[in-house]
Amino acid sequence: MSKSSNQKLKLYYLARILAEETDADHALTMNEIIEMLGTYGISADRKSIYDDVEALRVLGFEVVGQRDGKSYTYSAGGKVFELAELKLLVDAITSSKFITEKKSGELIRKLTGFASKYEASQLNRQVVVQGRVKARSETIYYNVDEIHAAISENRQLSFEYLKWDADKQLVPRRDRPYVVSPWALTWSEDNYYLIAYDPVSGGMRHYRVDKMRKTKRLPGRREGREIFREQSLAKYTNERFGMLGGTEKKVTIRCREDLIGIFLDRFGKEIPVTRVKGAAGEGGTEGENWLEIRVDVAVSGQFFGWIFGIGDGVQITGPEDVVETYAKRLREMAEIYR
Repeated sequence: MSKSSNQKLKLYYLARILAEETDADHALTMNEIIEMLGTYGISADRKSIYDDVEALRVLGFEVVGQRDGKSYTYSAGGKVFELAELKLLVDAITSSKFITEKKSGELIRKLTGFASKYEASQLNRQVVVQGRVKARSETIYYNVDEIHAAISENRQLSFEYLKWDADKQLVPRRDRPYVVSPWALTWSEDNYYLIAYDPVSGGMRHYRVDKMRKTKRLPGRREGREIFREQSLAKYTNERFGMLGGTEKKVTIRCREDLIGIFLDRFGKEIPVTRVKGAAGEGGTEGENWLEIRVDVAVSGQFFGWIFGIGDGVQITGPEDVVETYAKRLREMAEIYR
């Protein structure tokens, strides 16, 4: 590109220099700006830079000018993202299981474009998540795009739903595609789920997006609108441990007072909590302060595993069939290790 052609791009390069070379802690003097423009084959004088800075402001690019000792400096202001926000987004991308290593790198590189070169160096963060296995396939991104399109267009969706086999291959669960009415996407237990109306069961069901394949919009209009409106998405997600199946029941749980935070984090602060006294032989030591809660859960092996993991500071007290099922599971597990 000739020098005269570069000159036509003077405003663009000025904005680029300010975006990449300045931030809240780094600014450029007029001489430094003129020198950097020169590296792009652009000649400039002070008066023309003053006019260009004003033109950038008119176009919505905020330029901050301030006196620094004997010099007057310029920097980009009003950036799309603050540095703390960019760090948060980078951490979320790095620690997310469903985003592949390749896609993580691409997204982070794009995010650094919103930062100065000084800020960009701070975005090379190593977020360690114990035991994290990153996804290997990028199919999920196309699934998400197709799902959003189906929801936006009020259309039904078809897909193959997969499961792992003994050869460590994902294979279809059945020989015909699933056909559902998609209503929402939700994030639970480190996985992405589609919440959809299933006409076969007549209720809402959930499907892991990374185990969907050949996702395709259908001409048919969505069904189950009223059922979805009656469903609290947050409540639906919290009730389903690991988003596995199970019969919904209102379960009474007793726990030590120091463990109540676990239940509030899981089910929310709206759950009813009652103070009770732990009694020997009834899940606590005589005189201990215990609390009792009642929550709606989809009773499953995953739910029992979650309760077991809390330890002896928690006890399921009702309904009777859930207590008996849990006790039976514990006895069966004990037999395995005898």
